Amino acid sequence: MTPSTHDARPPYQQAAEAIRAEIKAGKLKPGEQLPSHRELQERFGIANMTARSALRVLREEGLIYTVQGRGSYVVDAIGPGGELIEIKQYTSPESAIRAGEAPESTEPTGTLTEALLEVRDQLRTLNAEVQTLKREVAELKARQHP
Repeated sequence: MTPSTHDARPPYQQAAEAIRAEIKAGKLKPGEQLPSHRELQERFGIANMTARSALRVLREEGLIYTVQGRGSYVVDAIGPGGELIEIKQYTSPESAIRAGEAPESTEPTGTLTEALLEVRDQLRTLNAEVQTLKREVAELKARQHP
């Protein structure tokens, strides 16, 4: 898919929309690795920085996360009915208030929030490693049974 000449949006937004649609349709599953920047460049006929910008948009929306040196992955945020659950990441309760979404509790949450964010990041890193190991196992099996 190359960016549409009839679509006035920048190519990075068009690419982000196509990937977003695949996530919401379940074509890209939770925990699944997204194509590399180079693969996105080829698929959408866009520059490397444009592909990076598309992924940045999806990351900011909370649909994907990136593990340095490993790639980008779909978040594990699918509801029981298969619907995509929106994940909003705020650095503090104050930033949630500025966004118009006051926290439900006025109790201090700094240390608990920080701990949960650290655990989430560790889980994402482990998930990326599991995906890499699964690919390696599949490659080894393919080599053994040509």
